[in-house]
Amino acid sequence: MRLATGGRIDRSRPLRFSFDGRAYTGFAGDTLASALLANGVQLIGRSFKYHRPRGILSAGAEEPNALVELDRGPGRREPNTRATMVPLTEGLVARSQNRWPSLGFDLGALAGLGAPLLPAGFYYKTFLGPGRDAWYRRWEPLIRRMAGLGRAPEAPDPDRYGNRHAHCETLVIGAGRAGIAAALAAAEAGDRVILCDEQAEPGGRLLLLPGPVPGLEALRAQPRLRILTRTTAFHYGLQNYVSLAEVLDRPDGLRERLWRVRARRVVLATGALERLLPFSGNDRPGVMLADAARAYVARWAVLPGRRAVLLAAHDSGYDAAFALQDAGAGVVAILDLRAAPPAALREAAAARGIAVRPAHGIAATRGGARVTGVLAAPLRPDGSPDAARAEALACDLVLMAGGWTPNLALFSQARGRLRWDAAADAFLPGETAEALECAGACATGRGPGLPLAAIAAGSLGARKAFVDPQNDVTTRDIALAVREGFRSIEHVKRYTTTGMATDQGKIGGMLGLAITAAARGQAIPEVGFTTFRPPYTPVSFGTLAGRHRAALFDPVRTAPTHAWAEAQGAVFEPVGQWQRARYFPRAGEDMAAAVARECLAVRNAAGLLDASTLGKVEVVGPDAAEFLERCYVNAFHGMRPGRCRYGLLLREDGFLYDDGVIARLAEDRFHLTTTTGGAARVLHLLEDYLQTEFPELRVWLTSNTEHWGVAALQGPAARAMLAPLVRGIDLAALPHMAVAEAEVAGIPAWLFRVSFTGEAGYEVNVPADRLAALWERLIAAGATPYGTEAMHVLRAEKGFIIIGQETDGTVTPEDAGLGWAIGKAKRDFIGKRSLARPEMLRPDRRQVVGLAPRDARVPEEGAQLLAGADRREAQGHVTSAYHSAALGRPIALGLLSAGRARLGETVFATRLDGVPQPLEVVSPVFWDPEGKRLHG
Repeated sequence: MRLATGGRIDRSRPLRFSFDGRAYTGFAGDTLASALLANGVQLIGRSFKYHRPRGILSAGAEEPNALVELDRGPGRREPNTRATMVPLTEGLVARSQNRWPSLGFDLGALAGLGAPLLPAGFYYKTFLGPGRDAWYRRWEPLIRRMAGLGRAPEAPDPDRYGNRHAHCETLVIGAGRAGIAAALAAAEAGDRVILCDEQAEPGGRLLLLPGPVPGLEALRAQPRLRILTRTTAFHYGLQNYVSLAEVLDRPDGLRERLWRVRARRVVLATGALERLLPFSGNDRPGVMLADAARAYVARWAVLPGRRAVLLAAHDSGYDAAFALQDAGAGVVAILDLRAAPPAALREAAAARGIAVRPAHGIAATRGGARVTGVLAAPLRPDGSPDAARAEALACDLVLMAGGWTPNLALFSQARGRLRWDAAADAFLPGETAEALECAGACATGRGPGLPLAAIAAGSLGARKAFVDPQNDVTTRDIALAVREGFRSIEHVKRYTTTGMATDQGKIGGMLGLAITAAARGQAIPEVGFTTFRPPYTPVSFGTLAGRHRAALFDPVRTAPTHAWAEAQGAVFEPVGQWQRARYFPRAGEDMAAAVARECLAVRNAAGLLDASTLGKVEVVGPDAAEFLERCYVNAFHGMRPGRCRYGLLLREDGFLYDDGVIARLAEDRFHLTTTTGGAARVLHLLEDYLQTEFPELRVWLTSNTEHWGVAALQGPAARAMLAPLVRGIDLAALPHMAVAEAEVAGIPAWLFRVSFTGEAGYEVNVPADRLAALWERLIAAGATPYGTEAMHVLRAEKGFIIIGQETDGTVTPEDAGLGWAIGKAKRDFIGKRSLARPEMLRPDRRQVVGLAPRDARVPEEGAQLLAGADRREAQGHVTSAYHSAALGRPIALGLLSAGRARLGETVFATRLDGVPQPLEVVSPVFWDPEGKRLHG
């Protein structure tokens, strides 16, 4: 079926490939689809539900049928690839999908015999009822095996995937005539321009013309313009943030690349998609969109068939028929659904010897694995074909020219409003919140043909007239959904599955709307339209993941002293993305013994903890204090430079989100810390409020978690150990909750007098690459290293909470005993209004309390706290539980209903052995309740 001349293929470069194990030959410039057609291959796949034969319907990204599996070597099996979008390469191996035992003889096609019993939504009703277990054991596995598309790969993907961030003044999506003109104009005006197109060659429909693409050379001469081919814009986000998927297939293994583009303005030149026409048997291989057939002739020099019948509802179909005839195909007839096609087109067809039959349609098609003929029939007054007066026409190709739908998927993703245009018989772009413009056919359509409403009305009674050939959705399925009471077009879509999977409404979306409207007796605009969701076309997981897989999927972060701790035999635990030293066992010590020794070292002398993993954010600017005042519950305007404050951050619902120490380093500069796992989310929340709620504030946020290494020296001997290393300040004069700039062990540092243990403590912040040297000096001075497990015990002894352990997303500051931190005179802060809700003021809310076991067992964390005479009423749970070496007994913290009013009461904690454990409700502060040790 290859033409002897013409096309844009390179005949000097033949390429060998295989499909279902059979060898074929094509040329450089072919797609897999064009090469298969050139070799006379029409049957490409099987449909989703009925396993009906499917052939190539289109020539672009809208292809719903020709989904194949590519095998590019070990680990490179790629399912559900559109053959129309795969450039032919030497040695390409492709296989058909969704068939058994073979494509030509698929036993799954027997499902078609039961089609009347398998209408839209059958799976919601048929297998439910008595004996529900049969559904899970028998029917669901069977249906899953029969349905579906390709097989998911099983081996790890050996390819690499890249990503790029780019900024430009103008991003043009679509490199057809309108896109080239827009990109050239923007570049000539001095803009940085990115022009992307999903095809392997820019030009769009200009590629159907012989010779060079007009304007392309001028475009390539622009130094500030970048052209990206095989690149699909699949997601349009806020503020012109557009995601592009670029297919590279480079020899070095770089398969695809994700572009994240921020543009000042976007031009959508995405064109229009040809609509299929609904008639009985419109899904057979050999039934093709008219413009696609024209593309195969003009661009790839391939005849899709030798005897063609055109079913036309739009003038553009005549161009395709004429192009096929000029290439050597015979056009048997043009069946025009319109009663009065334009006279000029009828005359042009007559001059070529092509019979035009106005007011005619197709009553049915004939054939099996490919079409062999049609029944041409005059139309009844309702627009349906009169099969009783049908005439058989032999053909091997049926062209459908159903009109055009502007491609507005990205416009809709950009929150653009669509408006119905009766003249264009389509939805066109209306208002949008983004700085974007539409150009070309996506803005205006491609002229009217037979109204879509009339096409839909004439198809309601047709049998096996497919609206969505990929998902086997027919006009009758949609009519059934309407009869069953589905009113919303979104519900009709989901009930019938039309426009789902890889199609996303490109081929039959508008037709589905029109048939729904016809079945309901409404106009198309009254039905509305479905939501276009990203991605516009399928995007591989590799492109989305990029380098974030294997070890980089969730990168392991290590503290500055990690190597030292590892050499000391420390046991590590994951905390967020960080690996932190949990404890430092000595010879013969188990975890309990090591933790007890470390805790006693802090209580009796001094312990040293690497606290570098705490999140750190610099808040700088003239309005820094005001910004923190609006975000945190605490008051900051009156806070003096050199002082620290324990800060609480709430969600808008009033519940605790994060906590940390906030230090005022200068009038316009604050240093705030977050929990280890909360650094990113706190920064994100603050940045979100700064940009969206308080944009008038002059504030800049900078994450410097990795910049500072932090040595936390805690214990009664901490000052004596640290003092000889400090220069520039009087350490004895530095009060609790103060900060000063100093030199420690010859290293510039910020020295914080803070404590998370209840002992006199210092947190020395030095550049992270200098912490190891400081650490060695402090160890040499006598400090005992301790890990996160001892840290937990020490803070629990003092009743200090940990966000995420003593909180579960429903805890307020008052519940945690931290109501004192709230600035009472503050006008507002995040979550303030929610704290005044009646639910937040209930006296029986669960509050943080201490729990003292009445025996020697450590309670189980997460255990329910039981009360009442029968001990069946759960009134809270244990949040933390440890053995305290300093106190010589177990201790616990918990959330208990009305807990602070129940001091002295006994509650019972559930245990896995089934015997509840008695606990006395006490103050959460077990160690040094007066706080004398904190001040040294």
